[in-house]
This record gives sequence, C-alpha cells and structure tokens, in this order.
Amino acid sequence: MSDLKTQFRTCNICEAMCGLIVTYDENQVHSIKPNPEDPLSRGHICPKAIALQDFRTDPDRVTTPLKKVDGAFVPISWDEAYDFAVERLASVQEVHGKDGVGVYLGNPNAHKFGNLLTLPRLVKALGTSNRYSSATADQIPHHVASIHMLGHPMLIPVPDVARTDLMLILGGNPVVSNGSMMTAPGFGKRMDEIKARDGRVVVIDPRRTETAARAGEHLFIQPETDAFLLLALIHEVFAQGLEDLGALAAITDGIEILREAVQPFTADKAAEMTGIEAQTIRALARDFATAKSAVSYARMGASTQSFGSLCQWANNALNIITGNFDSPGGAMFTTPALDYVGMTSRKGKSRSYPEKRSRVSQKPLYNGEFPVSIMAEEMETPGEGQIKAMITVAGNPVLTAPNGQRIGRAFQDLDFMMSIDLHINDTTRHADLILPASVALEEDVYDMVFHSFAVHNTAAFAKPIFEPPNGNPQEWELISRLASKISGSNSIGPSPSEMLQMLLPQGCHGDTVTVEALLSAPSGSIDLGPLIPNIADRLETPVGRLDLAPEVFLEDLPRLQAFQPPVSSDFPLLMIGRRQVRSHNSWTQNSPRLVKGRNRCTVQLNPVDAAQLGLAEAEDVEIESAVGAAVLPVEITDEIAPGVVSIPQGWGQQQGNLSAATKVQTVSINDLTDDSRIDPISGNAALNGVPVRALKLTGRSGCAAK
Repeated sequence: MSDLKTQFRTCNICEAMCGLIVTYDENQVHSIKPNPEDPLSRGHICPKAIALQDFRTDPDRVTTPLKKVDGAFVPISWDEAYDFAVERLASVQEVHGKDGVGVYLGNPNAHKFGNLLTLPRLVKALGTSNRYSSATADQIPHHVASIHMLGHPMLIPVPDVARTDLMLILGGNPVVSNGSMMTAPGFGKRMDEIKARDGRVVVIDPRRTETAARAGEHLFIQPETDAFLLLALIHEVFAQGLEDLGALAAITDGIEILREAVQPFTADKAAEMTGIEAQTIRALARDFATAKSAVSYARMGASTQSFGSLCQWANNALNIITGNFDSPGGAMFTTPALDYVGMTSRKGKSRSYPEKRSRVSQKPLYNGEFPVSIMAEEMETPGEGQIKAMITVAGNPVLTAPNGQRIGRAFQDLDFMMSIDLHINDTTRHADLILPASVALEEDVYDMVFHSFAVHNTAAFAKPIFEPPNGNPQEWELISRLASKISGSNSIGPSPSEMLQMLLPQGCHGDTVTVEALLSAPSGSIDLGPLIPNIADRLETPVGRLDLAPEVFLEDLPRLQAFQPPVSSDFPLLMIGRRQVRSHNSWTQNSPRLVKGRNRCTVQLNPVDAAQLGLAEAEDVEIESAVGAAVLPVEITDEIAPGVVSIPQGWGQQQGNLSAATKVQTVSINDLTDDSRIDPISGNAALNGVPVRALKLTGRSGCAAK
C-alpha cells in the first residue's frame, strides 16, 4: 500500500463538478470518494463519479484505430488512420465543397477542456459551416436569450441559491441533475438550507419530480405551456404595481414595451392553458415580487419544447422586473478564473442574428451551430452543400437526437463517416473509421464552461492520472493532429495545461489564480467567493444596455397566443422525458455499476390513464408517436399528471455490454421524438410535449424498439 497515491480532482461527467479524492497506484484506481473540503460540492458525490474508473477499464472500449473493411472493423496504425481520414475528407470536399463535410459534437466535449480548445481548430481546418452539437437538443434557448438581451451567449444568469428566499423551478430537477445550466452539486442540501431559513422552493412540472417531493410545494402543469405561466406572472407583477428594476433601472431598455406585450397573457388565460388556478398564479406573482430575494429557474422542460426561447426570455424578464437580476439571492453571474465571455468578447463587433440559415428548411444557426433536428435532412437532400461525410466526436445522435432512427438511416448513405469515440455504439457502428478517445482519468481536467455556470465561484485543475492505453494520444492531441494534417500545418499547438497557463492571467482572478496555485491548493480547489453583481460592466449588447423586449421574442408571441395542445383522438397523450441519477446520456450505460438492478427504462402513466387502458403495473405497453413506436414496461404512479407519459432519456443502447449488465433490452425515447417539432427562434428540438398514444399489448412481451 506504500505505492498508493492520492489526487484531488473534479468529476467531469456532468455539470456538477463534484470534488473527488482519488486513490490509485500506477495501474488502477483503488477508491473514489467525495471531497468534504471542496468549496463547491461540499462533500457531495453521486454514483456516476464512482464509475469514472469503469470507463477506463471497459472491456468494450475502443483502444486502437478501427477501419471498416468488408463490413467489419479491423485495427490499423495511427499513421494509416490519419492518412485515410485526410484522404477521404479531401475527396468528399473536392466533389461536394467545404460544406460536404459535417461535424457533430456530443455532450462530453463540453466537459473536456482540451477538446474545447482544439475542436474549433478542426472545424476551421475543414472550412465547413455544417456544425451540429447536443446543445441544440437541450440548451440553445438559454444562449439565444442571453444573446438578444445581454449581447453574449455565455452571459448565462445563475440562481444564487445560497442567499435566495424564494426559488421557483420550472421544468428542472436539480436534486437529480445537481443543476443544469446551474452548477449546484448537492442541490438537495442547498434546497434544505433555503427552507431552513424560512424560505420557499416551488416546483412547477408535469411530474412530481424528486426535486418537487423534497421542496414540498409542487404544481402540475401541462407540457409546453410554461411560457403562458411566465408571461402571466410578468403580467401580474405589472398589474399589481410591483415592478422594480432596482440597480438595473439606469441600464435597462424596453420595460414599457414588455408591459404592453404581456397584456393578453392574463392569469385567467394561463390557468386555461396550464391547468394551474388563476388565483394561485396571482398569489405566486405577488409572493415572488415581494420576497426579500427570489429567483426563477427554468430548465429542461422549459427549454426542450416549441416555445423554449420564449420561456428563457420570459424567465429572465421576470427576474429583471422584480429586482432579482444581478442581485444577491436572485439570478446572478459568475466571475470565473478563466473568463470564457472575456475570451470570446463581442463588444464593438457588429453581428446579426441568427448568423445564418440552413440550406434545406431555413432553420437558424446560433453560436456557429445548426439545429441537430435538421442534420438528417441535410444529409438526405441533394444539392450544393449536401453533407456527404460526417465526423462525430463523443456523440451518439442516433440515440440522443430527435428521430434518431432517421439519422441512423442517413448515416448509412454517406460517402464517408469518421468517429472519435470510446465505443462501437448505435452511431459509430455506421463509421468507416473510429479513432479511440481518452477518458477523464487520462486527461487534464479544468471545467472551463461549468465554472461559468456555478452557484459559487471556484477554480480547480488536475493533471491526468493515467496514460491512454496502447500509447494512444489524448483526445485533444488526436483532434489537433488531425486538424494539422488537414490544414498542412506542422504544429499541433500548445497542450491544455500550457493554454491554461496563458489564459488564466486574462481572467477575473488573474493576479491570484495560476496553474501552480491550482495544483497546490490544499483541497484541490480554490474558493473565489460568492457571486457578486457585475452585469453592468459585462453587457455586450451593441448599445451597452440590457434589452427587456428584443423584437425576435415579441414577434413570436402571436404563435404562442394561437397555441392549442397538440393532442388528438389518434394521439391523446403528451410525452415528456425524465432524468435519472445514475444516467448521463447514452454513454454512461456502459458501466455495469450504473445500470445494474431493476429495469429503470419504464414509461410512467397516471393511474387514471392506466385504468382506462386496462394496464397493470410492469405490464408491457406500446407507445407510438407520429415517427415511431417502442414497447416498454409501464410504471403506474400519481407522480405524473393525467394525460402525460414519461420515458427516461439515455437508454436504447444496442451495442456494448448493456444487455449483459441489465439482462434486458431498453429503448430510446428518441425513437419517438419528432424532428419536425422545434422551437423556431433557436432551432432547439421540442423533445417534450410529443403527442403519443399508448396501446395495450396482447400476447407480446419484452422491451424493444419497434
């Protein structure tokens, strides 16, 4: 045991950035435990962190370049792999132009410091505008609201949960997620602390989530009606004369335009659409506006719907007009050691939005990305700019994007496909070339993105513990080397740690936070203090003022006014997703410790709906939408609103060791989601509120996609 070493590092599987204590020797991990001294996570940990060791030793892991020959993958050398990739990509672009190559970036890239620094170089080397990512499946409305209101996509307001007296949560389940677009590890404890100081947490969701149960105050809402509620709350604040911009009054435009715009969105109208009583809405508006401090947080359910951008705009506006924006206890902004906003500042630059529109259906491009919901049509539709080759990096859109089966079919018809990934999965099995990725314990860890979304300012950096297998390069080096070969450069550029050394002096704490200080921090993390007011100095709108009423949102209000629930006699139910604590998208399902136990891939139905269908607990039921169908066991619970069904995200893996681990085949919710349903402002996929029907089976069993 004398050879055992210990390292402090943060878990970078999800946004929570939990502090870890990893004990290891030169060959293996001996333990992964929570770090009670970490100033952000404060000793919190979830099962996913323990599984970090599993991804390194996964027997299904790809550990050498694989080339498809006669339909089967065979190992090849790195030199052959690079040459093959460059040759095939070049041949496609010679015939179909630069946009003939598409790039899809999966969720793990946001958690990989090296990838964030090097992927832009790869996209630039390719010269393509056909870039896609998981961001347009779950979060782009946040960025669009920040662009139009504040001037920069990464000026994302974060709930100051440590000081708020009233927290309103719409469509979020942070007890399970530990925050999403809000890095808040151990959120359950934070919520208990709000209540302990006589504060309140009110959860509004079509499902009584784990967060709702712990909050104690929950209101059911009909899917896709959150914008009606938020606009009604704003309407009531104005109607009751409770508006107060506070310190932001001198730098805010558009309050009278907003007042006029919300006039049709009364509490009575919201009650009709949401199912929440009008008097409850009026009381909630009054309580929110008169609380000493309050914050509204709208997340997945409010983003992944047809009105996602309106929801995020209205959510910001509610916080602003009640004096709860850039104010302690309200929605605030971080001052991170590595300031991503400062690094990518747009001050003084003239920009129009959306930046571009797609070739086939004219969908918007924001942040250099087209919506993933149109990726299939861009591969299928002939003409100039058609995608004929695809690069996927740490992504599995066949399982995680809307109508994933359509994407899978489109992949089959490409001239060339290359994936950088850990596994042969439902996406990478279509590739002609797979290059092996590295895992967290083999990489530098600095959470550039999520320090920017944290509820408390901290900084942490850790070096790799292990080398990648077989002498493979780290993922950042693989990406950079590929970019160099495509562009003809002789340099792969600086390493992530060298880049961090250069970037930290430009951040918000450049005088004190250095790589050396981070590596020698006693707890592995440096406490940089609570959130502080700072938006007046950081606004990046063309006129340097906050815009409460951008035209792009006002122009979408008639569409909201005309909205009717999409249920019909053919599809009488509305489907929503749900997150589970031992899951994080599809790739974590390759860890047996995360998928063992009872089958968690179930469809939740209200007892009333189950009785009408004659369904019993655990009985198989077929759920069918306009684009597909799936069979899975029913879970009958009053935690789901009548008329709503819920299926968890991240399941459906057909490759790897999942079946061996769970002894059951699972289904992907995205075999049912419809890629034609999007938020037109941002292009974000409308994954919630999907019209479906449930069909009782006779003489059929199993859990499989149809």
